[in-house]
Amino acid sequence: MIGLLGGTFDPVHYGHLCPAREVYERLRLERLHVVPVARPPHRAAPIASARQRLRMVELALAEFPGFVADDREVRRGGVSYTVPTLEELRAEIGARPLCLLLGSDAYAALPAWYRWERLFELAHLVVMQRPGAPLASTAPPWAAPRLCADAEALRARPAGGILYVPVTPRDVSATRLRALIARGELPPPGQLPAPVWDYIRRHQLYRGAA
Repeated sequence: MIGLLGGTFDPVHYGHLCPAREVYERLRLERLHVVPVARPPHRAAPIASARQRLRMVELALAEFPGFVADDREVRRGGVSYTVPTLEELRAEIGARPLCLLLGSDAYAALPAWYRWERLFELAHLVVMQRPGAPLASTAPPWAAPRLCADAEALRARPAGGILYVPVTPRDVSATRLRALIARGELPPPGQLPAPVWDYIRRHQLYRGAA
């Protein structure tokens, strides 16, 4: 199976990558495409440029074997929507199972996404669930018929399933990291990959802007 994790990654941090690695290992994915958006449709424009955020992802993934920095949305430019990205990747991999990794907040807001029902024709949804979150017992009506019990159910078809995967929560957010850096403070240990922090310092990113 192939996985895809999209995001603003402004900057990319272990709160993005470590839960994704848990999913990667549990589902035994062949590879995970990490796709920085060019411009997000539902939030303010990122502070770092698309190219800078892509470079930070490339640097971060050195310690995550099997993860691939995917520049297709940066190359495409404009507002980044998930459906065209999945359509491109689906055309490349054929009928192999494809998994879109989502956080619980993104999953809850799914009906507001561009052409959201098309997602199920292109990929499985893998929801990274914090322990104790009651997602599986409160599935919305559109999700209930698609729920899968395990990864083998995803392997049986190219797309259309939903699987909840518990992951270890990490108390880190890009918003807080930007605020710390803007104040001239060091990020706490274990929140940013060292090469990403070096890149931020060299390019003086997020100074004076949270």
